[in-house]
Amino acid sequence: QVRLEESGGGLFQPGGSLSLSCVVSGLTGGAYAMGWFRQAPGKEREFVAAINWSGGIQKYADSVEDRFTISRENAEDRAYLRLYRLIPEDTGVFYCAVPDKSPFYSGVFDYTAASSYDYWGQGTQVTVSA
Repeated sequence: QVRLEESGGGLFQPGGSLSLSCVVSGLTGGAYAMGWFRQAPGKEREFVAAINWSGGIQKYADSVEDRFTISRENAEDRAYLRLYRLIPEDTGVFYCAVPDKSPFYSGVFDYTAASSYDYWGQGTQVTVSA
């Protein structure tokens, strides 16, 4: 059974920073990509960032590209999302997701589409407020 678990959420001050972590278990061989999505209150879930197996491909939403950094540690089946210069609009539930594709997958993959991902975590709440 594939399981994803996010951590690192909480209440943060505007202008601050934080680091989210996602660990994947039960996915033999690892995941081709790892993505982060966010759902703000009253809004639909939106793409935030994604990274491929090697780390050579990183995708970011335009709204976060200069403030968020995604990385992964394959030996630990873990992905990280670091958020800097926080703003209240960063508030939301952050979800980690992975597709059911091996690290050797070579086909087309839309990193930004939620439909590309097969397994999701329960999410971690991030609140940015003074």
